[in-house]
Amino acid sequence: MIQTFIEQSIVEMDIFGPNMEDSFRHQGMRKLLVEELRNKGIKDENVLSIIGELPRHQFCFESAFLEHAYEDKAFPIGAGQTISQPYTVAFQTELLRLKKREKVLEIGTGSSYQTAVLIKLGAKVFTIERQRTLHDRSVKMLDLMNLKARCFYGDGYIGRTAFAPFDKILVTCGAPFIPEDLKKQLKVGGRMVVPVGDFNGVQVMTVLDKVSENEFKVSEHGDFQFVPMLDKTDTAQ
Repeated sequence: MIQTFIEQSIVEMDIFGPNMEDSFRHQGMRKLLVEELRNKGIKDENVLSIIGELPRHQFCFESAFLEHAYEDKAFPIGAGQTISQPYTVAFQTELLRLKKREKVLEIGTGSSYQTAVLIKLGAKVFTIERQRTLHDRSVKMLDLMNLKARCFYGDGYIGRTAFAPFDKILVTCGAPFIPEDLKKQLKVGGRMVVPVGDFNGVQVMTVLDKVSENEFKVSEHGDFQFVPMLDKTDTAQ
């Protein structure tokens, strides 16, 4: 009952309400957040610049967390999902080594905050979300902010073959294994960033560089905690 109420509130929330304002106070808090991320080891100035520009509070779908939007924490956004902490967003994006006009497949649209970061960095983004309420809300949010992405409601495990190959693939949820379909949809010379590990524990941030059609160079970049990557869609459970 509580979960249903949260999901309904996400769909029905007035996206033109007060939370869409971006005050000098918000901008000041973003500057402090950027310095915090820099101190934690984020070096890519393009990534830091975008995080300093994007109003993260507008992507917090639950009003109870609006006042804490610029803390380096993850927050619930309904449907059992979260908006990742800014450090995680910055770290994954930095690992991606994104170039302008590259085609990126994102698995797990969520609040679309990470999606917006990729778009602002010049990527052509294709993003998949398995929760209908979050998909619908994110489509509205991106449209409102005049950010262009191809948004799909579907199963992230199978990717989007019709638009492959992708220069980069970013998985924003904890995968128990690296899906073979996603590996096939990555172009030779491309890179995938995916947290891999057990649902109940931590995941290892993993980078796959595709050397040839059947060969990958794999590197690991520390432990993180994500919500689990699930198959099918919410209505198919």
